[in-house]
Amino acid sequence: MRPRVGQMLTSQVDTTAVIVVRSPDEEVEITCGGAPMSEGTAPPSGTPHPGLSAGTLLGKRYADDGLGVELLCTKGGPGTLAVNGVPLEVKSPKPLPASD
Repeated sequence: MRPRVGQMLTSQVDTTAVIVVRSPDEEVEITCGGAPMSEGTAPPSGTPHPGLSAGTLLGKRYADDGLGVELLCTKGGPGTLAVNGVPLEVKSPKPLPASD
């Protein structure tokens, strides 16, 4: 799949939903709980893979700077977000500049 900025993706195995904030120019496979994510709002069917159930948190950004992928979690769930089989890390917020 070639994700587009602004595209909403939902998990097929849990309640996780994300919005693509940044996407690469190449084809990538975005998964949650080991199953490919898809457009639409179909109810989940199945369960996350036991090794990929670290969970997602509402409002957190998940990114892989090497691939140029960033996803914003709009609905949390028990599955782990991954791109091309590599789990995504929670993106840490940028520190604000000190004011004097």
